Amino acid sequence: MVRIQKCSFCSQEIPAGTGLMYVKNDGTILRFCSSKCRKNMLGLKRVPRDLKWASSKV
Repeated sequence: MVRIQKCSFCSQEIPAGTGLMYVKNDGTILRFCSSKCRKNMLGLKRVPRDLKWASSKV
């Protein structure tokens, strides 16, 4: 059975076969639905709660 994952940044559901999985050196797995989410979290070091379009209120 296929598991539906959630984006680590915006909490949007990621369909099977799409998205990006990023593994950090400490073994933490981050899953992203788009390059927009990946760039905002890793490149720009933004927090989802500060952005209106990101529904993740951590």
